[in-house]
Amino acid sequence: MSGPILVFGARGQVGRELVALAAARGVPVVGLSRLEADITNETTVRAALDVHRPAGVVNAVAYTSIDRAEREPEIVTAANVTGPVVLASACASTGVPLIHLSCDSVFNGAKKTAYIESDKIAPLSVYGRSKAESEAKMRELLPRHVILRTSMIYGAHGRNFLRNVLKLASERDELRMVGDQIGCPTATIDIAEAILAVIRKLGTEAKVSGTFHFAGTGATSWYGFASEIVQRQAVFTGRTPKVVEIKLSEYPTSAARPLNCELDSSKFKTMFGYVASQWQHRVAEIVAAVIANANRKAAQAASAATSAK
Repeated sequence: MSGPILVFGARGQVGRELVALAAARGVPVVGLSRLEADITNETTVRAALDVHRPAGVVNAVAYTSIDRAEREPEIVTAANVTGPVVLASACASTGVPLIHLSCDSVFNGAKKTAYIESDKIAPLSVYGRSKAESEAKMRELLPRHVILRTSMIYGAHGRNFLRNVLKLASERDELRMVGDQIGCPTATIDIAEAILAVIRKLGTEAKVSGTFHFAGTGATSWYGFASEIVQRQAVFTGRTPKVVEIKLSEYPTSAARPLNCELDSSKFKTMFGYVASQWQHRVAEIVAAVIANANRKAAQAASAATSAK
């Protein structure tokens, strides 16, 4: 492929991971933050495409606060629908393929087994409906697109469940976590690897397009996810707070949530040849990385304070 990968939303946890991985692999990449390019602004988006002439575009921008979305439907629509429509239209007019991230919230969670791409969508929340609408617009406006639905995103950077559990584990002796909502914890590094696999395929096969599920290997509940995080951090901190399993009905939320968010990623594996790591393995790696980074920053701060005396 000629031209760089152009990543909108490069300051978010997925965008940041993707830009770093592409650069490390020697893949030409340009990352734009919201301040540099607001995807709801057609003039800004088209200017970015004209300047960088990308071989592929990645939309890593999204409003992801599921509960707050119930109170801010206009803001959610702007970020999750209007922005993707602007991107899709601009990419269609310039012939550039677009990779768009979606999620498990497009389903209602009633299915007893893992969701496949052809299963009927039936979102329960404002957030889920915004993601479903953006998918529909993508299919309508842009022939060359790849929609990646993923689940339970976490990583070493940004706001996410793993980092929140680490913080709680350092402060509390007991953590209450939902045990009857199931999904596939997916590390940002695996999503970045998946996107690069898609980019490679798009460069060699013009007809590649469609919706694909991509999530971490293995499924668990938020309780299981938290328990693994707590176990892994104990090796470094010595802290062993108790993780208590509760039902979703005991955890009051503004938005309705699907109980089953498990995604079947076999179609992605067949098409693009990449499989995410077992989620437990990635949790171990990322917990170690987050704690090492925190310790490094603390040591630097202590050293700076000593030098200032």
